[in-house]
Amino acid sequence: MRKNVEKYLHKNMDKKAGIDHIMHKTKIVATVGPACDTPEKILELVKAGVNVFRLNFSHGAHEDKAKVIDIIRHINSTEPYNISILADLQGPKLRVGEIENNALPVKTGDVLTFTNDKCVGTMERIYVSYPNLAGDVKIGNTIMIDDGKIEVKVIDITKERDVKVQVVLGGILSSKKGINLPDTKISLPALTEKDLEDLEFIIDQNLDWVALSFVRSVKDIIILRNKLDERKSKTKIIAKIEKPEALVNIRDIIVESDGIMIARGDLGVELPVEQVPLIQKEIIRKCIHRAKPVIVATQMMESMIDRTKPNRSEITDVANAVLEGADAVMLSGETATGQHPALVVETMRKIIVQVEHTQYRYNREEDLKPQPHSPSFLSDAVCYNACKIARDVDAHALMGMTQSGYTAFMLSSYRPESPLFIFTKERSLVNQLSLSWGVRAFYYAEEESVDDMFDDQIEILKERGFLNTGDIAVHTGSTPVKLHLPTNMIKITKVE
Repeated sequence: MRKNVEKYLHKNMDKKAGIDHIMHKTKIVATVGPACDTPEKILELVKAGVNVFRLNFSHGAHEDKAKVIDIIRHINSTEPYNISILADLQGPKLRVGEIENNALPVKTGDVLTFTNDKCVGTMERIYVSYPNLAGDVKIGNTIMIDDGKIEVKVIDITKERDVKVQVVLGGILSSKKGINLPDTKISLPALTEKDLEDLEFIIDQNLDWVALSFVRSVKDIIILRNKLDERKSKTKIIAKIEKPEALVNIRDIIVESDGIMIARGDLGVELPVEQVPLIQKEIIRKCIHRAKPVIVATQMMESMIDRTKPNRSEITDVANAVLEGADAVMLSGETATGQHPALVVETMRKIIVQVEHTQYRYNREEDLKPQPHSPSFLSDAVCYNACKIARDVDAHALMGMTQSGYTAFMLSSYRPESPLFIFTKERSLVNQLSLSWGVRAFYYAEEESVDDMFDDQIEILKERGFLNTGDIAVHTGSTPVKLHLPTNMIKITKVE
């Protein structure tokens, strides 16, 4: 083994842990919360199959988030994992205020008054955290509360800028429940004051991904991108799709973002629920076509918050996301506040592995081909054919090198059958790529001859237990090395 390979091998290398962790190509995103925010619990989740941890900035202080970040980074430095961190901004989330006794029964026909004056909610007046509610809604508009459990209709807007509503669907109204305005175009900015404060913390912490909530247009992404660029941040952007306006602009949003999250909770309230499955399928298709990672989120295993077995419909939901080609599936309350965080991750991983190991393989090689109009057409064609060759020769490893991440995202988008390994000298990419389907990334900074680099990378994979003598590897790279050109070559190697 060459000397310069040794420094790229993990000092606490556990071959079995590394191999087990790559068994599922569809990645798992888990939300950190009180149920799993200790070093022991977080490591347990990683070993169960988590690839990305989501930090929900709707809850908790920066100090608490910093502790979790330190724990994850310690695991990355002492264990054979590259766990990514996704910061999820709250966005312009609308809520009711405190409710008297935290339970206000409302029934069909009741008339309520929403106000911007802070107060404890009663049948007379209920505070709503939306300063321009009276200016944006119109008489006849529907307002949904608590994920649609309560539905009201606007019947009057007073001179005092209070909004009177009549209950269409009653229930128990509790404190701090969310509000959705499916008929209304809200005027709040994409980044609230709280979001801007959280974003400064996220940039200071050099987190891998930041998710922007309630994206409505490509302008929302550009505003966030400019904020990151001002600080020279390498954090990548995920656009959360949960508003009807986003669907109108979905192509531009996908192009401008680095990744997409299909947030089915609010999306299912803002739109007729029967539309959500096909919307999910279409967004996944568009993301794969653009080589952008896509996450399917919300209520995937929700029954396991307090149960040890998922509903059969939840099993099918996770399996369908895998079959549709999602890069990742996400857990929210299941891991953040649930009773069995590690068990739910392990159960989700088993579902993923079972689907991925059947004869049905989600593969885009036949219908997703390089587009001649693409500015990266030549390197796209190399990536496409590398995946095809790897399949034809039944390669044990498909290997790529990248500086921007593009080659990794492109190779991943073809959903190759061979295990996919990416080498990069950009340390930030090593963890970021943990979100992409099938990718296992390694830090590698040498810039010698192409042959020497390929030899090094094979040695690294052999030492980690991913390759053995006699195996076939397909490499992609660029030459001349020093020019850092887009991917322009393919090589096949039989491992010695």
